[in-house]
Amino acid sequence: MEQSPSLEDCLKLLKGERDEQRLAGLLLVTKFCKGDDQVSIRKVYDAVGVRFLERLLRTGMGKGSVSMSGVDNRDAYLQLSVTVLAAFCWVPEIASSKDMVLKIPLILEIMSKESGSSVIEECYEFLFLVSNASEDGVTALYESGGMKVLASQMATFSDGSQLMEVSIRLVQLVISKLSLVIISNEYPSELSIMVATIAKQFAVLHNALKFEVLHLLSAILSSEYSAPVHEELRFRANDIWSTYVRVGVVAILQNRVAPAEKLQALILAESMISILGEEWLIGQMHLSDMEDPIPADRCILLVLESSRVEVAVLLNDLAYLKYEASKNSSSSADTILLKQRNLAIALSLVEKIIKLVSNVGGDEETGRIISETTFTKVITGLNETIDVVLEYLQDAKDHGQKKGNDLLASVRITGSYLAETPLACKKKVTELLQYMLLVEGEDEPSPFYSICFLLPMLCQITMKIDGCEILASSGAYKAVVDCLIKLIGPNGRMVEDNGTIFLACDTIMNLLLKREQIRFPFDDSTFVPLMRALAYWTEETNDPSDIMMAASICALILDLMSEEALLQHPNFDHSNLISLSRLILKSLAICRQDMMSDDAKAEMDLHQIVISGYSRWADRFPSIKEAVER
Repeated sequence: MEQSPSLEDCLKLLKGERDEQRLAGLLLVTKFCKGDDQVSIRKVYDAVGVRFLERLLRTGMGKGSVSMSGVDNRDAYLQLSVTVLAAFCWVPEIASSKDMVLKIPLILEIMSKESGSSVIEECYEFLFLVSNASEDGVTALYESGGMKVLASQMATFSDGSQLMEVSIRLVQLVISKLSLVIISNEYPSELSIMVATIAKQFAVLHNALKFEVLHLLSAILSSEYSAPVHEELRFRANDIWSTYVRVGVVAILQNRVAPAEKLQALILAESMISILGEEWLIGQMHLSDMEDPIPADRCILLVLESSRVEVAVLLNDLAYLKYEASKNSSSSADTILLKQRNLAIALSLVEKIIKLVSNVGGDEETGRIISETTFTKVITGLNETIDVVLEYLQDAKDHGQKKGNDLLASVRITGSYLAETPLACKKKVTELLQYMLLVEGEDEPSPFYSICFLLPMLCQITMKIDGCEILASSGAYKAVVDCLIKLIGPNGRMVEDNGTIFLACDTIMNLLLKREQIRFPFDDSTFVPLMRALAYWTEETNDPSDIMMAASICALILDLMSEEALLQHPNFDHSNLISLSRLILKSLAICRQDMMSDDAKAEMDLHQIVISGYSRWADRFPSIKEAVER
């Protein structure tokens, strides 16, 4: 009976002087190079030598020569060399060696040229083992164009296949080891292609890899540096990738999984809404005709329910950590910060759902997708969540706390909700209004954003007498005036559009127009600086809307003063009076223009306020009267 060759026989062949001997030895290597027998692999690696392997690899690529009976076996050489290299890299010390790292560009070149051959699987195995063994390997993979190769090939692999899994793990390594800001800027298109491919795996996989894919998608899409990738993905808006993500998110949220995984699903959902808008929460959910269709409004319900649970749990935890836990706990600060970040995500999703639901009435298509039952459940859920948030704010008020991003986020969601239902929770909101206007973000020197978040609600409630009384009696109007001055004054803060400015203006105007009905005491220390800011705001503009809005508010304020009293004010001088005169002059000029123009019609009420106001107080302000009549 013929005896099988031993490891020693193989090693002798590998140490031979002729290529034929070494090749014969390599053909036997696979019997001894098993992943769990690292001792044997090391012996074989030391025996064959780096130079011969490199020559064999290059010959297989058509770049070198290894003699064997004068027969050209290039494909066989390529397969053999890559297989042996991959086997060697199961030993971490070999995989992390400079020799293996330097072969990454060659392996990527092989993959680009031999994409359909049987050697591809060993190429991916080699890349993963070398990249996983050292950061140098990951860097070499990236700098040698690995992102382009991965992006072009991933989509061709079968769902759930070994090649798909290894390629996903390679993307994980690159994302975790290298700077995402650099990757996103250099390869936004490739990353978007990868996201689309990985999204399908997120939908169709039903094993542990599904959770790894979830974390990978979340890491790429939720990064603060992912804007270029988001932009690329918007070009793929009609692609099915977004449906795959929705299906995957629903699968995570509706099954019993760890809370950490549900949080990742919410983070991913929040990112998807940032890319595609709130409408992503509703839509198709079945991937083939063979499946039972999932209702198109299932996602919005699951996201809301999961977000509500997160909000309730996190607010409870934060209240305990801030007000009851031992102050000597070294981990408290970091724990609080993490919980505040997670709270911001959950509250952001609730806010997005508020926005989506508020648009249902004006969008027939959305209204058809969201059933009446779902709509009722959503409204009930939102009401309950706002109640929890208001309780948290009450607790903070009772403890004398007004600074913190968690408090600011709570005010923001309350403002978003009350903008749609300004009379909701009226008693509680009235009690907390003055406090909410004092809330500051962690890095804010004074309240600003909290006031901006509440302006839509304040503007609506001041359209009625009782709303104005709330604003006047609580002193909340001072916060609105201060916010407007910060928006339009010399050191004005940037806002996304003029909407916030006009909300503040409308709120103040509502109050001033109803001042006699609510017996509103005039406070010149509040309103004189506002006139100065309004005059400054309109100094360089000819926009009729801006001019008429500013002039109308000033006209209502001037009704309560005289020029002599105005100039005695410490925050107002003669140069400010000149600016104010120019504002009134420009507004009256607009009023005298063709009253049938569209712009004039839109500002008709403001024209009346300015004209009637000027007629009442012009004699008390000789400087303004002189400027107008000059």
